[in-house]
Amino acid sequence: MRVARPLIALVAVATAAVLASACSSPPPTEVDPTTGPAAPDDPRSVLAARAAAAKDLHQTALYSLKTTGRPDRSVTVTLAQDGGWKVDVPATALGGTVDISLVRTSGSLYQCALPSATRPQSGCVRLSKVVSAYDPKVQHLFTDWLEVFMDRQAALAVTTATALPGVQGACYTVDTSAVSVKAPVDPGIYCYADNGTLTGARTSVGTLTLVGAPTPAPPTITLPGAVIPGQPLVNASPPAPSLTPSASGTPSGKPSVTPTTSRR
Repeated sequence: MRVARPLIALVAVATAAVLASACSSPPPTEVDPTTGPAAPDDPRSVLAARAAAAKDLHQTALYSLKTTGRPDRSVTVTLAQDGGWKVDVPATALGGTVDISLVRTSGSLYQCALPSATRPQSGCVRLSKVVSAYDPKVQHLFTDWLEVFMDRQAALAVTTATALPGVQGACYTVDTSAVSVKAPVDPGIYCYADNGTLTGARTSVGTLTLVGAPTPAPPTITLPGAVIPGQPLVNASPPAPSLTPSASGTPSGKPSVTPTTSRR
């Protein structure tokens, strides 16, 4: 069978064109399987990544809390393996006279008054939610505020900040980006290690600084006291002494003064 010469010539030209194209094309780029996509470097994305890592932590960490006009306090944060947590905040309730723990365990929330010289017995009250009257606020840095940091739709403005004194890790200034919207978190400075550990923060509660290295957390949280009926202890100052006259004629709450007679 004969093939027309024009057809043979056409096939030869097409083949030559394909070969020339293959020779002139650059070789395919090889992808290193050990490397992934470049990590985001804008502060908002990095903060979201650190918050996501923080949610996966299971550890016990000790912090120093500095608050204006008060002695430094030691705050202990326990993030249990089953997702429960406990935050111990000394000198919080009743004007700083009672140490408390805020606890989430077995799906329930509790405020626990810890034993002290004035309150030898501890007890825990079940809470439906934490309101401002008895909110120590420290726990938000390890719980619900992480969700806000991870939410890219949250009205936040995030910039890189200078590290707080004595604090390791990367620090970020967080503020609301909408003037008319109530800030979903406290504006301030938040510092994190690469693994998500909060290493320091400066918010309305004061300045929190990590002390030492965190230790492994327990499997679950055990309440520090029995569950009792009653109302949670508030953060307000204790009531002032009553000025109602007592049976002795001396106003209650004030010491009686007995006049002294000078001797010659």
